[in-house]
Amino acid sequence: MAVPNLRIAVEFDHFLRILAVILDPETSGEQRSAVADFFAHDIPDFAGRCEHFRSSIPGLYPAEVRFAGTKTELHALLPDCDVLVVESLPLDESAVAAMKPGAIVLKFGALTSNIDLAACAKRRIPVLKLPRKVNAAVAEHAFSLMAALAREIAVYNGAVTAEFWQGQNQPIRTYDYRYTGASNFARIPHLHTLAGATLGIVGLGEVGREIARRASAFGMSILYHQRTRAAALDELELGVRFSALSDLMTQSDFVIVQLPLNDSTRGIIGRRELEALKPGAMLINTARAALMDRESLLWALESGRLGGLAMDTGYQEPWPQDDPLLRFSGKNVIFMPHTAIGDREIGLSDLEELCRKIWLLLDSRRTARRN
Repeated sequence: MAVPNLRIAVEFDHFLRILAVILDPETSGEQRSAVADFFAHDIPDFAGRCEHFRSSIPGLYPAEVRFAGTKTELHALLPDCDVLVVESLPLDESAVAAMKPGAIVLKFGALTSNIDLAACAKRRIPVLKLPRKVNAAVAEHAFSLMAALAREIAVYNGAVTAEFWQGQNQPIRTYDYRYTGASNFARIPHLHTLAGATLGIVGLGEVGREIARRASAFGMSILYHQRTRAAALDELELGVRFSALSDLMTQSDFVIVQLPLNDSTRGIIGRRELEALKPGAMLINTARAALMDRESLLWALESGRLGGLAMDTGYQEPWPQDDPLLRFSGKNVIFMPHTAIGDREIGLSDLEELCRKIWLLLDSRRTARRN
């Protein structure tokens, strides 16, 4: 039986906005159509998927879903909300004090540094966490791009015939197989390995930590930089070392930029940082293009400072055909059409798991009251 007037306050985020379509029957038809179109290439019957899912969370649907884009907007919603879904907005002691008794907090992610857990515990407000599959997908994508740059896959894909190399004025010279093997028959120089290399991660948030875990498994030395240093236990668990940004750029063989885009991070990788970059190092960005200053990036490519570049997002999407960056594509430079999160199923399953966690807690409370 549905809980009447259940109110859910949600931090405004491009994925969290979809919760309104899943849970709030008052959501406009225009928004429903737009979201269905967003999912159509992977989930053609999005409306049917939502209808089927709602039947598995009785008591959570229908709900009133309201959004907050700022801390002030969030505080205004707190006194009336039964459930709060927050990603990065701070939930400090004063915010927790404004929440109604029995409210539930769900962190859209695994890190709760923006939530005053002690204040929540004092008021017996449960805090649920959701490690997101999307974050793992982005980390996989970043790692795939790094490996592709290391082995120059974009450059040499299909370069397997003698005729190809003849056309490059580099005819194949076979080895003396009586004494050698045949590996790298095209004699491609300076291919890199990840094991033993140094990775610099700019931004050790949810995705940055997923990247670090994968890099550690590959035997890489890992530096990281962000505004606030991580806890010592987190550094130990992840096998990472904190570094100034300039030192990270100087020492790293690969640099992955994985920060949110805001006024303080826009252009954080500029001319000074790229000049400090270890010659031949490779740069990967699976977050937002504008984290890198565009003109400085062009300089680094034109000067040969970069050994490789991979970007999942552009400064404009779709990219303009005359974008000067595109002339470098294929020269150990990879530009992807914003595909890091993979199948839409991954993002939707995160939202369904979010709903399921909330529903399970609400249902357990209802069961306890009946007993």
